[in-house]
Amino acid sequence: MRILGQIYHPILKITVMVMNDKLVLKVEFDLLEQVYKIRTSEEISTLEHIEKLVDEQFLQQCIERFKQMHQDLYLSYERNIKQD
Repeated sequence: MRILGQIYHPILKITVMVMNDKLVLKVEFDLLEQVYKIRTSEEISTLEHIEKLVDEQFLQQCIERFKQMHQDLYLSYERNIKQD
């Protein structure tokens, strides 16, 4: 896997990589990450294509998903690990 490039965002780290016949879009926040694997095609094959795909609505949904992921982990910790 090799890094194709990064997409700037003020709070997220967004990295685009190439692996075999796929583009890998990795979005990171704090210790959490979301990974999207996209088959290359005529419509999506470059960093510029991924930059178009990663619009404000997509990023806002990623942020909401990170909030939910954090909440899920916290609740599991409270149920299963934390000793009262």
